[in-house]
Amino acid sequence: MSEIPIDLFPAPSPPPSRISPRSLPGSTHQSTTVLRALLKENHEKFHVFFNAMGFHNHMTHYLLALWGLGADSEIIQAAYASESAFQAPAYESPEPITVDNFHNHLGDEKFYNAYLKFFTEAVRSEGIWQTLEKFIFSSEFNYNGRDNTKPEMLNRFLDGLLHPMIHVGYGCEFGLPGMIVEGLASAAVHHDTTTVLLPESMWKSEATSVGTVTSLLSSSLNLGLGTSSPSPSKNVHALTILARVLKDQHLGELVNKDPIGTFTGNVEKHGQSLLKYVSQWTFDSSDPKEVERKVEELVWTNVIIYGIGGWSRGKAFNSDFMLMHLVTSSIFLSSITANIKAASQEILLRGYLILSLAWWISRGRPGFDIEGFFNEDTAYPVPQGPFPTPHAQSLPSPVSPKATTPNPWFPIIQTSLVIPDDHIPKLHRALAHFGSLYGNRAPGEPDFAGTELPFAEKLDGSLFIRVAGLANERLRDKDLDISGSKFWDRQGFFL
Repeated sequence: MSEIPIDLFPAPSPPPSRISPRSLPGSTHQSTTVLRALLKENHEKFHVFFNAMGFHNHMTHYLLALWGLGADSEIIQAAYASESAFQAPAYESPEPITVDNFHNHLGDEKFYNAYLKFFTEAVRSEGIWQTLEKFIFSSEFNYNGRDNTKPEMLNRFLDGLLHPMIHVGYGCEFGLPGMIVEGLASAAVHHDTTTVLLPESMWKSEATSVGTVTSLLSSSLNLGLGTSSPSPSKNVHALTILARVLKDQHLGELVNKDPIGTFTGNVEKHGQSLLKYVSQWTFDSSDPKEVERKVEELVWTNVIIYGIGGWSRGKAFNSDFMLMHLVTSSIFLSSITANIKAASQEILLRGYLILSLAWWISRGRPGFDIEGFFNEDTAYPVPQGPFPTPHAQSLPSPVSPKATTPNPWFPIIQTSLVIPDDHIPKLHRALAHFGSLYGNRAPGEPDFAGTELPFAEKLDGSLFIRVAGLANERLRDKDLDISGSKFWDRQGFFL
């Protein structure tokens, strides 16, 4: 009997988690048909890297972000035409990938096509979630492989500035097996650059339960945390970990100040210290809401790193290209954790936190003027340029800026749909989603005020629109020549 074929790119389905993003109105049968056809075409025609430096083909991320923001088929088609112009063609691998030779070709981009076929069969036979459990979170495919190999698939999953995780995240959110397959194949041909951050102790036992990962890490490091060690009943917030890393003067010593090449060297130099701090981040296994709470902590941490870290009074916003990915990746934590085991949830979130901190220190570890940031009048950004004529009886008055910009999110989203840069809609989609989830947070709430981060009591839900407005403002300072560096800052924070 022939095998039942798998539809790799069905119409997007509702998200798997209560805190996953919801698509904005605007999608139609036509835009969905075009989206599916282009996702399939990319899958068949192009490689995951578009040059010898390993730059990523994330055209599918772009198309799905546009569709999720309500773009019509013409915009989606134009985005594909722009991105496909410089993609590298797909090609057959030297040999097929099987369970027996799976570990032999990890990190070799020539085998992307073979891993693509391997994971297609895995998803067809085992489903999305079981495939993720097995190939990303099991000890067998991390530190206990065949013939004593160490495949380190979670390491590869978080490599490449988190791109394999982002790719899989789209698949989990939209219910697209093809995105899962591509993301896993992408992970397989990435490198294992962060072994020190994801030690074997995280996989000491297949029966590891939530709450024991912390103790395994602590015992393996012999931390000796003394009075600063958290008690089981005390929640240590990710913002407290951020504060502790910021205070550690040793972590400010960089291997070099090359804006691009600092990451791997600094992971090697500071990995043990970062691991020590992240092991202090608590995970309360007795609380069914723990994963949602910890996802929220990671969201605030990464938006602060990118947004407040990039802001200085009297200076242009530093819209750092690398740190922007910490925001665009965090939107997928809720969807990926939705249907994996409890132990896998903690392993992923803890690994994600340490990778985020590693990227932050490698970009120069900018500090956070939280008080100054929230004292600025940036909570209601108004776009520049022509405005529609307000109705003569507009509320609150026809001369108010709110008569032409009644919701500051709308012009930001509109701009992001048509700016010719694939990262901008992803950033604003993430920030808008976080604004809808956490925008009503008031300053002084205990979970922020009780952390060790200075002035954390000033944080409130306007963070997300403020950061979106600053990023949007930065677009006007950049040349619209898309053959150049586009709209992002790449100098880091090394001065």
